[in-house]
Amino acid sequence: MRIATFTFRSIPQRKGCAGVDKVSLELYTRLAGRGHTITAYNRLFKDEEPIGDTYKGITTKNFYTPTRAKGFDSIIHSFKVCWDIIVNNTADLVHIHNTGNSPFGLLLRLFGKKVVLSQDGVDWQRGKWPWYGRAYLWLTVFITAYAPHRIVFDSIFYKQDFEKRFNKTYDFVAWGAEVEEENLNTSVLDEFDLSPGEYFLFVGRFIPDKGLHYLVPAFEQLQTDKKLVLVGGAPNPAEYEKSIMATRDSRVVFPGFVFGDRNFSLMKYAYAYVQPSDIEGLSPVVLENMGLGTPIICSDIPENQFAVEDTAITFKQGDTNNLREKMQWALDNPDELKGYGDAGRARAKEKFNWDLCADQYEEIFQQLLA
Repeated sequence: MRIATFTFRSIPQRKGCAGVDKVSLELYTRLAGRGHTITAYNRLFKDEEPIGDTYKGITTKNFYTPTRAKGFDSIIHSFKVCWDIIVNNTADLVHIHNTGNSPFGLLLRLFGKKVVLSQDGVDWQRGKWPWYGRAYLWLTVFITAYAPHRIVFDSIFYKQDFEKRFNKTYDFVAWGAEVEEENLNTSVLDEFDLSPGEYFLFVGRFIPDKGLHYLVPAFEQLQTDKKLVLVGGAPNPAEYEKSIMATRDSRVVFPGFVFGDRNFSLMKYAYAYVQPSDIEGLSPVVLENMGLGTPIICSDIPENQFAVEDTAITFKQGDTNNLREKMQWALDNPDELKGYGDAGRARAKEKFNWDLCADQYEEIFQQLLA
């Protein structure tokens, strides 16, 4: 199959990347390894260096966008990519992500391309968007329901909502959880003066729907020598990121964006991983921590509960005090906490697998191109 994919940030991952980039990396390296022709379109800003022309069998194209204005950079990039796909005929099937990009799916479909859209959350409710962004995303929900040939959800709850609203049947494919532990790079612990089991961890973008404005105040109230490590940052300069990094608690560590074996090392040796999000799809980073056996403390939103089931400590969404209480319980009960980690690892091994994810996407793509 000849497949093009865009609407993520880059393959391989770099500063500003998030869950969709991780998913694209895992899925398309596997499909390329099976002999399919994959063209991945990277979105870069003018001050960023090009990434390369190939990565693990994937052909990468680096397209620059002239603005960092929130939302507009993605729209400009998508127009340029669609032009390249149509004019240069780089693919027969195009895989895109999330409702905001569904108008481009309609455009590609008009030019004879098969279109698959993956949806990983309720985009228009995300707090990172300005009002006009949320309005646009809300309107594109209706285009999403009909423009792509197939829609694949990673949230069974959002899938059910779509099916009820539009009286159609959609696909569900879960992400994988496995992490190679043989070559973990533990030098990252020394780099940031961290000791195994002596820190709580969060990994992700510093945007409102990730709930860091609950996590930081909750941790500041704890009486502990353990640290709080917040890996990541904002995809674009933002006041929210500045407010999080303004904490005066010296125990809070900001390593910036960390990827690959270094990131997995931080996960593996954390005392517990904390996911305080208000909105999620099926979070790749939660699944990875489960796969590594790291105990998880997360908000009780349905998407998180679907991932962890009864293998994690959950707190009431948006409740800073309840989060503090659960983190304190974790500090007071290390043996029971470890039991949660072991249970999470067993669940991840049984339910979430990247090869199975690739199998299911491959089948969907082949059905469309048959």
